[in-house]
Amino acid sequence: MQNPSRSASALLAAARARLGGVRREGLGEERHSRFRGHRIVRIGEAWHVGVLLLTDEHALATAEILRASDAPRRGYPAESARVRAERRSMALRGGFAEGEVAHVGWSVIDVAAVDGGGASGPLAVVDGVPSVAWSTSGAYMPLETYLNEQVGLLLSPPEPAAP
Repeated sequence: MQNPSRSASALLAAARARLGGVRREGLGEERHSRFRGHRIVRIGEAWHVGVLLLTDEHALATAEILRASDAPRRGYPAESARVRAERRSMALRGGFAEGEVAHVGWSVIDVAAVDGGGASGPLAVVDGVPSVAWSTSGAYMPLETYLNEQVGLLLSPPEPAAP
């Protein structure tokens, strides 16, 4: 087993502590009722840290990311564009504000399994080091390095607009 101070749970806890003042994004879940129809409702908030979503209690693997908006009535060049527009509209109907980000289809990562030397979602222990697959086809990189880079980006002030 690895050094507990460098466990995945310790690294994620340290990242949460650094993210204290950073804006969180909405976690959504699809719901359906006879009266309200299909919609995506807010069920929580998380920090979006690359391929991870961090809540106060859990680490989640990202999936679909939507920006809530009203679906315009127009022709679409592809069926996938029409479906995506309808999903953005479902988030708006479910209570997300216009333009607000909604994460849907995320899954809970079993951090205890990773701490025990296993894998869950994009996290795994590689050669004794907690690591993250930063894309579905990407190689693993050390979780500590990944979190330092991603949290650093979230904490850095935005670049001024070019004149």
